[in-house]
Amino acid sequence: MQDRIEKSGLQVASELADFIDNKALPGTDVSPEDFWSGFATMVAELTPRNRALLETREALQEKIDAWHLERRGQPHDRGGYEAFLRDIGYLVDEGDDFEIATTDVDAEIAKVPGPQLVVPITNARFALNAANARWGSLYDAFYGTDAMGELPPKDGYDRGHGARVVARSRVFLDQTFPIENASHADVRRYHVQDGALLIDDQPLRDPAKFVGYRGNPKAPDAVVLRNNGLHVELIFDRAHPIGSRDQAVLADVRLESAITAIMDCEDSVACVDAEDKVLAYSNWLGLMQANLTAEFQKGGKTLVRRLSEDRSYIAPDGSELTLKGRALLWIRNVGHLMTNPAILDQNGDEVFEGLMDAMVTTLIAMHDLRREGGNSEKGSVYVVKPKMHGPEEVTFASDTFAAVEDVLGLPRYTVKIGIMDEERRTTVNLKECIRAARQRVAFINTGFLDRTGDEIHTSMEAGPFSRKDFIKRKQWIGAYEDQNVDIGLACGFSGKAQIGKGMWAMPDLMAAMLEQKIAHPQSGANCAWVPSPTAATLHALHYHKIDVMAVQDKLRKVGRRADVSSILDIPLAQYQRWTDAQKRREVENNAQGILGYVVRWIDQGVGCSKVPDIHDVGLMEDRATCRISSQALANWLHHDVVSQGDVMAAMQRMAVVVDGQNADDPLYRPMAPDYDGIAFQAACDLVFKGRIQPSGYTEPILHQRRLELKAQRNH
Repeated sequence: MQDRIEKSGLQVASELADFIDNKALPGTDVSPEDFWSGFATMVAELTPRNRALLETREALQEKIDAWHLERRGQPHDRGGYEAFLRDIGYLVDEGDDFEIATTDVDAEIAKVPGPQLVVPITNARFALNAANARWGSLYDAFYGTDAMGELPPKDGYDRGHGARVVARSRVFLDQTFPIENASHADVRRYHVQDGALLIDDQPLRDPAKFVGYRGNPKAPDAVVLRNNGLHVELIFDRAHPIGSRDQAVLADVRLESAITAIMDCEDSVACVDAEDKVLAYSNWLGLMQANLTAEFQKGGKTLVRRLSEDRSYIAPDGSELTLKGRALLWIRNVGHLMTNPAILDQNGDEVFEGLMDAMVTTLIAMHDLRREGGNSEKGSVYVVKPKMHGPEEVTFASDTFAAVEDVLGLPRYTVKIGIMDEERRTTVNLKECIRAARQRVAFINTGFLDRTGDEIHTSMEAGPFSRKDFIKRKQWIGAYEDQNVDIGLACGFSGKAQIGKGMWAMPDLMAAMLEQKIAHPQSGANCAWVPSPTAATLHALHYHKIDVMAVQDKLRKVGRRADVSSILDIPLAQYQRWTDAQKRREVENNAQGILGYVVRWIDQGVGCSKVPDIHDVGLMEDRATCRISSQALANWLHHDVVSQGDVMAAMQRMAVVVDGQNADDPLYRPMAPDYDGIAFQAACDLVFKGRIQPSGYTEPILHQRRLELKAQRNH
């Protein structure tokens, strides 16, 4: 039994109560009495609404299931289906045009397009890396990845590979900051004269792109340039191994990279109880107080990572120029579904975790609002709210943060929210979802994985779905991606809020990312997710090539490119003539991904992993990837494409594969040959019980099984 303390009728785990009373509250001018009494009132008032929203989800799903069952074997009636969804309230009527009224939004969100990182808040080192990824070395990004087509030799520094890095970086400078009658490859000297940057006595073709320098103007230590709102820093150092061999003494090219970062309390973490929540909240507090540190071993030495300082330069007019040293941070709360045993309400039930996250993460952010040079210069708190289904649920989220603001004494609309467009009922009602938070919303984005998982679950009874890779080629996904941008622009997001795109899931394949992910800024999205600080630096190259704000201006004139009918085109398999080999490959691919992720989630509490796929390509896996894989298998099982015996045999075969892929991990527990561990059981539950999970979510099973394992260990 967990030790609990009574707080205004709530039963709070002692370690969480201690954290809030003695660490989070001091310095906020909010007393423990006011905090707990206010939260208790909020829980009592909002819990029935939260529960009713979840009941609405289930009621709508039952009606959709029944509609498909009544028409089993008949051609899909698109018009009748859309009319039916309107009749049951799944689809709502679109209201008049409007523009969001969100104010006090920081420039990184409103005006500067660029890469966005998402990291698990429970890993302090990852959190610090992401916050510090505002700046990254282009030399390091090119040298240490396959971005130029091949990886560097493993033994020591390779001068040939390094020379290609320098040459490639000079090409970027020529393309982005061209010089009159010269190339950066031939330059011998950069200097500042009368407030202008001269490069071998030649000016930049656009002199306004020079914004500052550091050191002696005749031989600067650094020069800062700006393009499309993003800064680039040229580092000069004749004592540096690279600079000493460079004719211009250019030691590095540093790019402003991750403009924003999302600290995640949701899909990339495994937080099932008070112990886990205190870890998450403690790291968020360290970021908001700017005192978070992380120790780690490298080369036999113990190193300490801290938050980077802001960067100071001299502007062309001689004034001081300060540039942010850290990404602007969002905090992603959990959705409306899950409860958590960290706090029991007045009836002895677990509180909804979304209410707890809203109150505690906003409380913690107050430390930043009181800090000079903190995260937000505008006095705002940025919260990403995931997994909302339709306008009513967005209204509930906005009302929740209004209640939080009242308890904490914050001005109305201090909390800005990001709406994840990753659930089907939100997608088809996106304009009205934005309207429901029009004075708070500062972000919308698309997320293919969760969105596909919900697509499969919602239409489970409609028939067998296509294989995962083929679902991406269907009409609905393009319409979904286009509509998200179109509606965001129509609602006045340009210059006020972020329109985002999803994750590049292959952190080791940077050449492919450079080739493909330029499509995100080309689509009019002013941010897109990347899996690492290095990927952020490389993705920043795309935002120098593409002027996203100009793209948005053009798209606004084009207007809406997608309609709801296209988005409701269910990606079912039209020709279900798969060979046994094709079915086996698809089942094994899904089973291997589920097992590789779940075994670390359950056994080690790791919510986001780079998991080798069946071909040993490392993929970033979180609950969203697990959701689509488990729902895909549940769908094929339900429609007898494969049998339960087929899937169980594949799970066991893939358990052996996953065991082999993790053989070097001393913390890893093999699943084979007994296949009776909690992690293996959890993975099987996700598939064999997948059809009956709420919205196809993985959280209920994962939380239950992780708590089971923790209880087992405590005994």
